[in-house]
Amino acid sequence: MAPTTNEQTILEHDLKDFKTLEQYIIEQQDRFPHSTGAFSRLLRDISLAAKIVNRDMRRAGLVDVHGTTGETNVQGEVQQKMDALAHKEFVLALRRGGECCLIGSEEHAEAIPLSTNGEGDGKYIVLLDPLDGSSNIDVNVSVGTIFSIYRLPDGHDKDKPKVEAALQPGTEQVAAGYVVYGSSTMLVYTTGAGVNGFTLDPSIGEFLLSHPNIRTPARGRVFSINSGYYHSFADGLCAYLDWLQEEDADSGRPCKMRYIGSFVSDFHRNLLKGGIYMYPATQSSPEGKLRLMYEANPMAFIAEQAGGAATDGHTRILEKTPEKLHQRTPLFIGSREMVEQAEAFLQGTAVSE
Repeated sequence: MAPTTNEQTILEHDLKDFKTLEQYIIEQQDRFPHSTGAFSRLLRDISLAAKIVNRDMRRAGLVDVHGTTGETNVQGEVQQKMDALAHKEFVLALRRGGECCLIGSEEHAEAIPLSTNGEGDGKYIVLLDPLDGSSNIDVNVSVGTIFSIYRLPDGHDKDKPKVEAALQPGTEQVAAGYVVYGSSTMLVYTTGAGVNGFTLDPSIGEFLLSHPNIRTPARGRVFSINSGYYHSFADGLCAYLDWLQEEDADSGRPCKMRYIGSFVSDFHRNLLKGGIYMYPATQSSPEGKLRLMYEANPMAFIAEQAGGAATDGHTRILEKTPEKLHQRTPLFIGSREMVEQAEAFLQGTAVSE
């Protein structure tokens, strides 16, 4: 049904107050050297794939995208149908766009080289988790996409890129972002000059700037961790968790535990409201379980650009040099003071307040 004259007037009035993602990206081309037309088109391709995944997510209860494929991915995890579908849509969008020469995906064992056939710039590398938290889809819990963008290093052939080209520390990212598919769909990203959030308006199919210049509080009252593994945590981490739950009005304790089990959703809440997300090493997973390249690096870039911090407990995440595409890492990320306090407990240097 077409909108009434009054509804159309309201819609037009509302849109005057917002910039679309494409409008915002074009504006940045004049401000930042790396924001070229090719880079702008790359972000456009990513946002297009996100819209398609969002559409499929909204129909998940009506079409056959619930459940598993019956296969196991490279991470040793049972692959969900939406995992495979999201991976396919992002690869297809990036292949068609021609600005990306190499893709690394959590859902694919090897890096995926893309031939541009002489079309497009083809000098960017995109690493992504196509659908984080996908096991939650069946029960209508928010999930997301995480992406990270690097330039192809000098000396590497864009027509025959090798996986080594992608093994760069997080400090070399030119952009990173995530999409959260929840009560509304938001795309949040940074190019190293602050963090901005765009909400998808389904009536016009555009991401609109809704959260400019996001800054995360220096300290929050929320901590996110799977405490079911408490007895497998390092002693320092157990001490930190106990400290967070002690009564102390001056420091705002006890803190509240909020754990959704979808990294994007937990991170997004803590980014906006303040808090710390923790996925530490355990006895059974001494290297942690989150992927450095697909999850930790892009989220660390966003956290730092918003005033937060990210560490593996001893080393700044963005300074870690990756040795393999699917490398794992412990992760403590969020409000700066909370991350620093967690690191102090892990290193045995914490001073109780």
